[in-house]
Amino acid sequence: MVTNTQEEITIGGVSIRFLVEGKSSGRSVAMFEFGVAPGGKVPIAHSHDAYEETLYGLKGTLTLTVDGVKTDLRSGDVLCIPRGAIHRFDNLSSASTRTLAILTPGLLGPDFFREVAAIMTASAGGSPKPATIAEVMRRHGLTPAP
Repeated sequence: MVTNTQEEITIGGVSIRFLVEGKSSGRSVAMFEFGVAPGGKVPIAHSHDAYEETLYGLKGTLTLTVDGVKTDLRSGDVLCIPRGAIHRFDNLSSASTRTLAILTPGLLGPDFFREVAAIMTASAGGSPKPATIAEVMRRHGLTPAP
């Protein structure tokens, strides 16, 4: 069954497009592509205890910090982020990046990203309260780093 969608969810300098949603795979896997504009980053370092996240670099260089160790993910590189590892990413380069994310099991879906995008839109260009984003993260199985 083909389950990809053309919906692209944008949060600041990050765009997300799901290719496989967990609900389509019996929650065995979820997969999405995400692009990061130059200077783009994940807003809050976090972990997830219920699934692994494997990243495959498609384009550019994305800098990931996993449990305090920085790694550059380039096209063709693979990085597995184990359950419970605190991580974040930054695009420190002057070029956009594109990465494939595979979550096993497939517990995180596009609703998380839609909710965060709505919070960002509601902040009208200002900075949303970190506690508001942290609440959405927790509801979707992500634990904000202290």
